Amino acid sequence: MTSPDLSVRYLGLDLASPLVVGAAAPLTEDVAQLRVLQEAGAAAVVLHSLFEEQIEHDQLALWRTSIQGAESYSESLSYFPEASLFHVGHELYLRHIEQARRQLTIPVIASLNGFRPGSWVRFARQMEAAGADAIELNLYTLPTDPDLSSAAIEGQLEEIVREVRAEVRVPLAVKLAPFFTNIAAMAQRLTLAGADGLVLFNRFYQPDIDIEELELRPNLLLSTPHDLRLPLRWIALLHGRQPVDLAASGGVHRGTDVVRMLMAGACVTQVVGALLRHGPQRLAGLSGELAKWLIEHEHATARELIGCMSQQRCPNPAEYERAQYLLALQTYQPGEAGDAAGPW
Repeated sequence: MTSPDLSVRYLGLDLASPLVVGAAAPLTEDVAQLRVLQEAGAAAVVLHSLFEEQIEHDQLALWRTSIQGAESYSESLSYFPEASLFHVGHELYLRHIEQARRQLTIPVIASLNGFRPGSWVRFARQMEAAGADAIELNLYTLPTDPDLSSAAIEGQLEEIVREVRAEVRVPLAVKLAPFFTNIAAMAQRLTLAGADGLVLFNRFYQPDIDIEELELRPNLLLSTPHDLRLPLRWIALLHGRQPVDLAASGGVHRGTDVVRMLMAGACVTQVVGALLRHGPQRLAGLSGELAKWLIEHEHATARELIGCMSQQRCPNPAEYERAQYLLALQTYQPGEAGDAAGPW
């Protein structure tokens, strides 16, 4: 059998394979590194996120510098750094998009992580103008106000997507957290608001407590293949129910993980943890493992797999819902492979 066709289509973009590098600063903040990822087999790259807080921090620092010594003599003008030597965060990010677009042949997807309506639109327009092939809205929110209802929060997120969609023409993906009361309803609202794709799911990095220094510490825990179960289930539940592309994020470390996600209904799989652990060359390994599986199972294309095991096409659709929970409990045997972290 000849080599299988791994190409897929995501957000209206033709990709050479389902392997998309997800947003992670160590992987995507340098153009030279992006070229390495492309050569290793990345079908597209999602740049690290531009955070609204980062922009505000840089702009506040600029303002503070500009007023320093304002009540002093005219020599105080020298306190202000020369414009050519000072760049706020979003300007550097836009330049990064421009450079990546010039030097890469694969699609470049910008990522915007904000928390308030309004500012998203301005930055999304600038990303589009800089040459981004698509934009991924990273809808991150950590609600702590007890007077703010879940309905209000969901309404704000829907409005963000609607506002951005009205102002940009490039494809728009939305990266979601798994913490909504009804993910299916939220997916429908965001699709109707203009999302072309949904990325499931955002993986939050929680802080830890240093009990000796009495400080909060960042604690980055990379994903493992066990983490793919949650996005797999929801991708399978959502596939075919809305006119939107689905991307899997979290837990993809092996070629068979890619197969599972495609079968559930994902168009692409975002890869981060495997690359941070093993380097860009892991992309070639994933591509080879996917191709080998397709050949062994007599599939000519990767597209044939997409959605073949979604809830709509699964022989027993109820297995994706409550019945699966009961079956898992009834059939569990201590010492099973899935019970241990083990090598993967």
